[in-house]
Amino acid sequence: MVAPNVKSETMGLMDRRSALEAEMDAIIASLTAPGGPGITGRLVDDEGFPRSDIDIPNVLAQRRRLTELRNDHKDITTKIEKNLEVLHSAKLSRNEQPTSQRSDTTASQHTGLSQSEPMEEDPVTRLPFAMIDEITDGSPAAVDGLQLGDEIVKFGNVEAGDRLQERLMSEALSSEDRQVSLIIIRQGSTMNLTVTPRKWHGRGLLGYV
Repeated sequence: MVAPNVKSETMGLMDRRSALEAEMDAIIASLTAPGGPGITGRLVDDEGFPRSDIDIPNVLAQRRRLTELRNDHKDITTKIEKNLEVLHSAKLSRNEQPTSQRSDTTASQHTGLSQSEPMEEDPVTRLPFAMIDEITDGSPAAVDGLQLGDEIVKFGNVEAGDRLQERLMSEALSSEDRQVSLIIIRQGSTMNLTVTPRKWHGRGLLGYV
């Protein structure tokens, strides 16, 4: 049986992660504004002197803070993934209950004493497992419509769970030059997109982190 606090802990972690993402979005927007230095852009001019058109100490502070937030985001995401594995395992266990138990449940439903009422899909199992915090101009991801800050709920057949990196890589490689359906959350709204993993002049098949 799953500890009753796993779900509430996961929801709390998601709230913390959302707060981190909001702060990260604000920093990214500031750094990538027109005339800004970008997330990794040079802070010196062509002659090697500090750029006079930007506040270098502030830019350095923002970049340090962004690094800290990304590390915290990674740690929290790891904890969320572990909790999701527990919740998914519990869900599978419920679905694989012995036939005798299912028969008992069916019988009790006929007598009006249902042991488990139908439940709506657990919102925890539909939480995003990744957020796009870097995307390269001209990459397949950018061309196909993904944006900074998009949170990925489903990539093809991949949802949150164990061996996530392995499954994501396998899904992308097996879908090269074919459209992959995505479910994302953008600014609080759920959206459906399609991307096509493909070779381009940059690294990987999509071009985002």
